[in-house]
Amino acid sequence: MGTFAEYDRYDALGLAELIRKKEITPVEICEEAIARIERFNPRINAVIRPMFDIGRKAAGANLPDSPFSGVPFLIKDLLTAYAGVPMNMGCKALRNYVPSFDSELMKRYKATGVVVLGKTNTPEFGLMGVTEPELHGPTRNPWNPDRTPGGSSGGSAAAVACGMVPMASGGDGGGSIRIPASFCGLFGLKPSRGRTPAGPEFGAIWQGAAVEHVITRSVRDSAAMLDAVQGADVGAPYIIQKPERPYLDELSRPAGKLRIGFTRRSPLNAGIHPECVEAVEKTAKLLEGLGHAVEEAEPAIDGIALAGSYFTLYYGEIEADIVQLGRTLGRNPSPADVEATTWLLNLLGKAFTSGEFVQAIRQWNTFARQMGSFHEKYDMYLTPTTARPPARIGELKPGPAEEFVMEIVNGLGLGRMVRWTGLAEKIAIESLARTPFTQLANLTGQPAMSVPLHWTKDGLPCGVQFIARFGDEESLFRLAGQLEQAQPWFDRRPEISL
Repeated sequence: MGTFAEYDRYDALGLAELIRKKEITPVEICEEAIARIERFNPRINAVIRPMFDIGRKAAGANLPDSPFSGVPFLIKDLLTAYAGVPMNMGCKALRNYVPSFDSELMKRYKATGVVVLGKTNTPEFGLMGVTEPELHGPTRNPWNPDRTPGGSSGGSAAAVACGMVPMASGGDGGGSIRIPASFCGLFGLKPSRGRTPAGPEFGAIWQGAAVEHVITRSVRDSAAMLDAVQGADVGAPYIIQKPERPYLDELSRPAGKLRIGFTRRSPLNAGIHPECVEAVEKTAKLLEGLGHAVEEAEPAIDGIALAGSYFTLYYGEIEADIVQLGRTLGRNPSPADVEATTWLLNLLGKAFTSGEFVQAIRQWNTFARQMGSFHEKYDMYLTPTTARPPARIGELKPGPAEEFVMEIVNGLGLGRMVRWTGLAEKIAIESLARTPFTQLANLTGQPAMSVPLHWTKDGLPCGVQFIARFGDEESLFRLAGQLEQAQPWFDRRPEISL
C-alpha cells in the first residue's frame, strides 16, 4: 500500500521539493504512486504496461540532481521509445516489438530525474481523438467513466486526472495533447514545431505537424519540463530560437495587456455545443477583467481547405505507417494486422498522388502567413478547445453496416473508389466536427495550449484554447500563470479520485 496520503495535493515540482528537503523519500512516493495506479487503473485503463520494477529500482538508486528527481511519471506508448520495454503503439501486430534504444526525448526525461512507472494507452498509431484501441480496450474519463478522455494521449490524461501521477508524456499531431487535457480538466501545451527533439528515428514527425510534450495539473510543471527537454538534437532538420529566459521564470512576470481575438464559430461551419461556447464567453469576460483587450475576430483562413490539407497529410502518413509496419515485421502487412479503420485510411493514402500530398503541405505556408497577418493585430487567438464535450465510450466506433462496408473495401482494396465517390471527404469533415479547432496550430507550427477554465452542468471539463505566434511559448505561459491564479483549477478532482 502507499505511504503518502497527501500525494495528490502536490504537483510534480512540489513532490520534488519534498524529496529535496528529505521530508519524504523517492521510494515512499514511488510506492504511493504504484498503489494509486493499482487502485484506479482497473476502472480507468490508463496504464497498459506497468513498469513497477524499473521504477522501484530507479527510486532506490542515486537519482540525478535535477528538477523532477524522484517524481513518478508515465510515458505514452507511442514515439517515446524506452530501451528494452515493448512499444505496441496500440497495434496488435506490434505486441512483440521491443525498441533497443531510448529516443532522445526519453533520454532527456530520464535526465530530469523522473521515475517511470509505466506506459499509457493510445489509439492505434495515435490516429484517433478517442483512446479505444482493440488491442488494449478503451481508456475511460475519470470525470465520468462512461465518457472518453479523448485522444490520442488519452491514457496519459486519464492517469493524471485521477491522481496516478502529477504529469505524463503526450504527443500532438492534430490536438492529441490539447483534446485530452480539455476533456480531463488539465493543462496541455503543444510547443512550437521543433521545440522538443524527435530523434533518432524522426526528424519532423508528420512533416512537422506533431510535437511531443507533457500533460500536467499545474502550469509550472509544464514550463519546467519544457525548460528541461527543449532544444534540437543531433541531426535535427531545423533549430528554432531559444527563449530569453527559462519558461518557469515567465510565470512570475506580468502578462501585460494582451490583444486577444476570439471565436464562437466552427471553422467547418458545423455546430458548437452551448457549453463550449459558454467556455469561451466566460473566458473572454475573465480576460477583460484581467485588463486584456478582447474582441470577436478570426484569421482569414478557409477551415474546409485546412481540413482537406490536414487529412491529405493524415492519409499519407498512415500509408507510410503501414509500410514501416511491414519493415518492422519483416513481411508484407495485411488487413489482419491492424484495425479495419486503420487499413481503410491506409487505402485512402494510396488514392492520393505524391503531387497532391505536396500541394497539401504547401498550403501550410498559406495558413501560416494568414495567421501572421492575424497576429499583426492580435497577440492570441482564443477558441474552444473542442466543439463538443467528450463522447460516450464506443459512440464513435463504426456501426455494423459501416464495418461491413469496410470489410468489403479493405478486402478488395477499393480506396480509390471511396475517394472518388466523395465519401472520404464526408468522413473527414464529420470526424473533425467534434474537434475542428486544434489542427490549425499543428499545420502552422505555432504553440497552443488548452486551459481548464470551464466545467459543464454535467460536471465534465471543457477547456479553452489559446494560440500564440510561432516560437512564443513565453506569452502562453505568462497568460496561463495569470489565469491559474485568477481561476484556480488544481484542487478540482473527479469523484473517482476522492
